[in-house]
Amino acid sequence: MITDKFSKTTSLLLIATFALAMASTVSAADFTPGDMNVDTGLPAHLYDADGNVEGLAMLTFFLFFVGYISMGAAFVFFMSERSNVAPEYRTTMTISALIVGIAAFHYYYMRGVYADFGEVSIEYRYMDWIITVPLMALKFPSLVGKDAITDKKVAGLGFTGICFTGALIMIGFGYLGEAGLMSAIPALLLGGMGWAMIVVATGTPWTDGLGVDNSKISEELMWSANALRWFIVVGWIIYPLGYLFSPEVALIEIDNGAEYMAVAYNIADIINKIGFGVVAWMGAKKATEVLSSASEE
Repeated sequence: MITDKFSKTTSLLLIATFALAMASTVSAADFTPGDMNVDTGLPAHLYDADGNVEGLAMLTFFLFFVGYISMGAAFVFFMSERSNVAPEYRTTMTISALIVGIAAFHYYYMRGVYADFGEVSIEYRYMDWIITVPLMALKFPSLVGKDAITDKKVAGLGFTGICFTGALIMIGFGYLGEAGLMSAIPALLLGGMGWAMIVVATGTPWTDGLGVDNSKISEELMWSANALRWFIVVGWIIYPLGYLFSPEVALIEIDNGAEYMAVAYNIADIINKIGFGVVAWMGAKKATEVLSSASEE
């Protein structure tokens, strides 16, 4: 009873802290706004010289806004649900909340940069990814349990080390390529090696991973474990597609490449970050029901 009350109090405090922090970022933002459309109050760069909506620009602005709101809403949901799962799955819910909460902060600033200056920021994007991608990898063992994580090592790295190193390689080389600090194609290929490391460690929907033994994952969690693998194996492919449109990369040369890149990244983030948390929550809820039924027998 005391533990349950403490968990609920912790959840409420974290939600309140997040809300206050978001409010403070609103007052602290120090942008010099550009021109606004007098009829709609939206940024003028979303319209052409004749006052017609620029479809791609409006879509980009819309997705930045949706990303910001949806990540914040997901944070509140995951923290609210934290007390409704068994204690062994609350860490998973906390990680899910951290991922979308951190993303909401960065989306707020990316939205502000695009609204005020018409620019797509890669700096805020990579600040977000360098924190949230390793957390997404960490979520896997927190859900399936430590017994399902093997002792196998590669170059002295276990499951967590491989996933974290892979995430840093993937994000690091991606930034080098997009910032023009490295040739685009080698950066893409080297970043892909980081992604491959994570896939090898966690496994695929059809195979065990180097660091995961499927036979030790409980039946009620198997669907969620494989769903997380689907996100890693398939959902993350959207990111290199967006990378191809990056103005510095210019592997696909097209007008408004930054907007195409932003649209791809925003859709990928909304699907993967929120979806990652939702399937983990579904597994945690199902496992909690099984534990509850077992305790009543």
